[in-house]
Amino acid sequence: MEYTGSQSEKVVSAGELSRSHIGQTISFQPNEFTIVFGKLAGIARTEAMVYLSLKGVGNGTHLKDEYDLPLNHDVYVPVDVISNAESTIKDLFGKVQENLRGATHKGDDRTDRL
Repeated sequence: MEYTGSQSEKVVSAGELSRSHIGQTISFQPNEFTIVFGKLAGIARTEAMVYLSLKGVGNGTHLKDEYDLPLNHDVYVPVDVISNAESTIKDLFGKVQENLRGATHKGDDRTDRL
């Protein structure tokens, strides 16, 4: 099984997780048979590993609420909607500016012919 997240998630390495991710619902594949979805409760880090504590996942027959992952292990976090919207608006604004500049140059050519 190869888990690649959903459209509403972006991939980060476990080593990139920080306190800003605590409280977010994350997902990851700790082994080839399991996919975990849970709310991040805490992070501990060493030079080689990241230890994740999840809220609301444990206490089941086969469910753990703590996982240790290598720093480069893929973890999926929610896409930051505000940052994405800001980026999209900036891109669109840049295109509008380019179009307006193009329209101005075409208008300049016509005035020379009068």
